[in-house]
Amino acid sequence: MTKNFFFAVAITFSGFINAQNSESDSEFKFGVKAGYTLSNMKFFDNKLDSKSYFYAGLVGEEPVSSKVGIQAEIIYTEIGGSESYYDYVLAEDPLLSSGELNFDYQLSQLQVPISVKYYFIPNLSASAGMNFAINISKKVKADVYGNGTMTYEYENVKTLNLFPFLGAEYRITDNFFVDARYNFNFFEINKEYLPTKIGFLQAGVGYRFK
Repeated sequence: MTKNFFFAVAITFSGFINAQNSESDSEFKFGVKAGYTLSNMKFFDNKLDSKSYFYAGLVGEEPVSSKVGIQAEIIYTEIGGSESYYDYVLAEDPLLSSGELNFDYQLSQLQVPISVKYYFIPNLSASAGMNFAINISKKVKADVYGNGTMTYEYENVKTLNLFPFLGAEYRITDNFFVDARYNFNFFEINKEYLPTKIGFLQAGVGYRFK
């Protein structure tokens, strides 16, 4: 399924790039973007500490009318969360002692957000769409009782995660723009066992080529 998905994405962007060079679709815009991702992860209703990371990628937009456009992106980022708490363990002296446990959950993803944009004015638009996020790395870094960090695979996480989102974009010039979106945690990211959800905010800047 993942290979077919990548193939479909490649075909989509290939079509976009070809459209950029055709006279009939001369308004197609292609560019680059980068920014900041802030994610919030929770098990059941237990919220973990937020995780921040960067994102970077490509963006293409095809106008449908003067007010509506279709946008597709390919970006790399990392989402997840962290938690720390004290655990009590048996020991000789004293009989009961405490130790700190730290866990850092890291999902490195290749994300493909596809959205419909509506322009209220030529420079300001709102968007709604779906973010198709493919996990390329699923890690947990654990520091138990201060004995050093161990890294292991985060099991039972789906390869493909879905995040519906709402966003907005403002064009500073014909080339430069700023945008922000929130990806909602409507769907669980794991296959079974502990119900796990992640929502995240992304905000950044971009440059579209003429």
